[in-house]
Amino acid sequence: MPHTPHISRRDLLRAAALVPAAGALAACATPASQPPATSSAAPAATSAANPFGVADGKPLEVWIFDGGFGQQYATDIHQPLFKSKYPNVEVKHNSTKEITKVLQPRFAGGNPPEVIDNSGANAMDFGALAQDGQLQDLTALLDAPSWDDPNVKVRDTIDQSVIDIGTYDGKFSVLGYVNYIHGIWYSQKVFTDNGWEVPKTWDAFLALCETIKKSGKMAPFTYAGKHPQYLYEPLLTMAAKIGGNEVLVAVDNLEDGAWTAEPMKAAAERWAEVGAKYLMQGTAGLDHVQTQTAQNKYQVAMLPCGSWLENEQKTTTPDDFAYAMFPIPDVTGSDAMPYGTLHTQPGENFIVSAKSAHPQAGMEYLRGMLSKKAAGDFSELVTTVTVVKGASEGREISPGVTSASQAVAAAGDNTVYYRAFAWYGPLNDEAKAATGELMSGGLTPQAYLERMQKKADEIKNDSSIKKYTR
Repeated sequence: MPHTPHISRRDLLRAAALVPAAGALAACATPASQPPATSSAAPAATSAANPFGVADGKPLEVWIFDGGFGQQYATDIHQPLFKSKYPNVEVKHNSTKEITKVLQPRFAGGNPPEVIDNSGANAMDFGALAQDGQLQDLTALLDAPSWDDPNVKVRDTIDQSVIDIGTYDGKFSVLGYVNYIHGIWYSQKVFTDNGWEVPKTWDAFLALCETIKKSGKMAPFTYAGKHPQYLYEPLLTMAAKIGGNEVLVAVDNLEDGAWTAEPMKAAAERWAEVGAKYLMQGTAGLDHVQTQTAQNKYQVAMLPCGSWLENEQKTTTPDDFAYAMFPIPDVTGSDAMPYGTLHTQPGENFIVSAKSAHPQAGMEYLRGMLSKKAAGDFSELVTTVTVVKGASEGREISPGVTSASQAVAAAGDNTVYYRAFAWYGPLNDEAKAATGELMSGGLTPQAYLERMQKKADEIKNDSSIKKYTR
């Protein structure tokens, strides 16, 4: 997947201000500084069956991130369901791997589409969109009757974490649809065939890496070198396991010294050692699909990823590969959080554009997505778990999803997440670049943490950037 530079908050706001003056977009585009919110977004009459006032015959434009889950779920499940209720509303389906590149000009020009799956390495900056008033307040969606049962509100059919994490500046405005479960992924067949055991301590993990390396059969470890967020995820999760959830809260809240705290140092040192000794050759130049495919070809044993992995690799995975994942092992012997602690949070984030022509249809589209049938069909098609409670019950799920679901059940309340990179695009860019250098030996752990702290401090002290806390 080619990498597009992340557009920063300042760039977004600057673009919104300059594009109309420069006339760079089509003449029909309405400047973001003069949103046609009241006239174009005027709803039709609302009713129990049509709670948002979807206008008959007014089109709905949907953009799907064409990544690990593809786009078939939208064309074959969600859109037909919407059309079954609103046959006269034309659904304009689109997909791209380059969300920011393709859609940023639409926001800057004041004519954004209604529904966007704002996901992937090149997703738009949520914090910047919120700051610029581009995100539709979805509170009405939470309070609407669920698609399945008019006596049950939508908010009661989804995990509470969806609401917590999707709230910006007091408004619920981002719908995470998939329950992302992160861990270290491996082939059960490979481990069984070689007599390798899942490591429960970091010493055991390093010993396993050494055993695999000496076997000459494959490399011990890899990650998506071109997209280092795949590695900063286990690094931050490890830091939280060592020092407690407050480590990540401090990072999110841009607290002084959050990045240079001891748990962060311990995690950076350990992953730097993996980078120095156990990476598959050429990792730095490979993307996620290339490294994952190398694992399917038995060229590498382990890699960090989320629960979308199995579906993303379905065309290259051997039938008997049997994906599974394990959590970050115990690190110090006195970690603040127990074995089994996981990073899990809603992902595959959908938004409705507040300045689109038909946001009511956008919210109704999301309401349909959150029905049990839509969510269950999605889970079965793309082998993953949604945030809709009970949607996967009675469904046939794959080895990898089974493993991930069991890990979540075992973790219980011992789960962690972070939000800083969704709130602050420039911090995310810095973390990706710096983590890549840490793993390739270009930065010492101390220099890595100091660089991240410097960027966090810059953002904290920049009055033009809206701050978020948890």
